[in-house]
Amino acid sequence: MPMPIRVRLIALILIAASLLPASGCAPKERIPLKVFFAGSLITPFADLEKAYEAAHPNVDVLMEGHGSIQVIRHVTEIHQLIDVVVTADHALIPMLMYAKNVPETGKPYSQWYIKFASNKLALAYSPSSRYAGEINADNWYKIIARSGVKVGIADPRFDAAGYRALMALKLAETAYGKPTIFVDVILGQFRTAINAQEENGLDVIHVPEIVETKPDSNIVIRGSSIQLIALLESGDIDYAFEYESVIAQHGLQMVRLPDAVNLGSAAHADGYEKVQVRMDFQRFLSVTPVFNGEIIGYGVTIPTNAPNPKAAEEFVAFLLGPEGQKVMEANHHPFISPMEGSQYDAIPRRLQALCVPIP
Repeated sequence: MPMPIRVRLIALILIAASLLPASGCAPKERIPLKVFFAGSLITPFADLEKAYEAAHPNVDVLMEGHGSIQVIRHVTEIHQLIDVVVTADHALIPMLMYAKNVPETGKPYSQWYIKFASNKLALAYSPSSRYAGEINADNWYKIIARSGVKVGIADPRFDAAGYRALMALKLAETAYGKPTIFVDVILGQFRTAINAQEENGLDVIHVPEIVETKPDSNIVIRGSSIQLIALLESGDIDYAFEYESVIAQHGLQMVRLPDAVNLGSAAHADGYEKVQVRMDFQRFLSVTPVFNGEIIGYGVTIPTNAPNPKAAEEFVAFLLGPEGQKVMEANHHPFISPMEGSQYDAIPRRLQALCVPIP
């Protein structure tokens, strides 16, 4: 027989009561902590979220990954209230967050950052990629320039891996003594050209406002470098410029680029400085970005309008501390030692202890 309505209600009440703490009080609501980060951190940050929530059960970490420029755009242009910002290029934080103020407070969107991790750029591929059995560190630039070979590059307007890929192609010309590498790979692939020219002793790469490939292009563009991984795995592209950590995390094959090209070697920092990427249009309302070649450095900051600044500080301390380093290193992502802080006096005291001032 069906259970009488009154009996069913009593049963539901008893079940609900059994879910309450012994004190009879309703469980406390968890603190929502919004963390927006560079797409190349998706895998380690998924592990970091689990580890942090296990140690801080009162916090609900809400993770979201994008291209690094897009991460900042969510704060400064879309005006989302975000607690922690992590970018694959530390230089984006002063460029796009120090220079713009929160309308409600008049303060800059950020007043400090910590450079905490590095990486190296490499070329990812799969066993089914065209010429997979032939490509190596000596001929990769020739292979990706061949007809029919599909090469993935993140959109340089939104993702640091994108403009770093362009830098790497230009740096390769000097490293290999081949002055046409950039042109061989890039020329004729876009409706509006991405071109490079010497200006005041620098190799300057100019990116137009519209980055759109031609129908028969060998280049495939996506908004974030992490989006290219699925295309590699499905065979829709043959190669992609990715960070070494990301390639290792996904079990893909890689061509390790020379230190003079991979943007990850301190010994070649002077060479990196000879290349620059400029956006030939006004972006982010008041800023026309110029990206200088330098060693890859990831940056973390807490926006001045973060809804939960204390919880954000706790999370950053966890990321930069032994627990976070363990998670990152398990995911093949190297830290910088020592970590370096920009505008050191503005950094929360607890986080100052984890870094040194940027020289």
